[in-house]
This record gives sequence, C-alpha cells and structure tokens, in this order.
Amino acid sequence: MSLGSENYRHVVLFKFKDETPAATVRAIEQAFSALCAALPFVRGFEWGVNSSPEGLSMGFTHCFIVSFADAAARDVYLPHPLHQAFCRQHLDAHLEKACVVDFLPSA
Repeated sequence: MSLGSENYRHVVLFKFKDETPAATVRAIEQAFSALCAALPFVRGFEWGVNSSPEGLSMGFTHCFIVSFADAAARDVYLPHPLHQAFCRQHLDAHLEKACVVDFLPSA
C-alpha cells in the first residue's frame, strides 16, 4: 500500500531498545505491514528508517504512516484487537519510546 488519495494520517515514530536485535526489528517492520494489509479500513501504509542528516531525530529511528479515510476509521483502528495484539506481541518489550502525530493534510 502506498499513500495517495487517502486523507487522515496516523504517523508513528519508534526508537527501539538498544538490546533489540536487528532481526527482531525486521520482524516488527514486517508484522506492522501485515497488520495494515489485514485491516480493510487502512487505506495506506508506508514506513522507513530515519536518514536525516540534521541530527534532530531525538533518537527515533523508524517512521510508520498509516492512512485512513477519516478520523473515525482511525478510531476503529486504535482499539482493534489485531492492533492491540500487535502492540502487545511486538512493541511492548522492544520500544524505548514512541511518538504519535495524527493529522488531516492541508492543501
């Protein structure tokens, strides 16, 4: 999935714990992608590893963007059992910190 005409954006930044193995991080990336593909109300998903030369990342290494038709679809996603299971199984033990910003794009 890629970003296109989708409207509402849910942006998540992650910093994984230093002791989290690279293979585990890769598994989390794949699991997040699979989660979004499994949910029909998710309209777009993309992610990447920080490559900014500005030194302003505050330690965050990964950015994930999940797109929805509107905030109501996001509100279905957040408590959804598959999303909650993903967080418990993949994130709780491996995240040092996270930051979330949701927005409706301006022109």
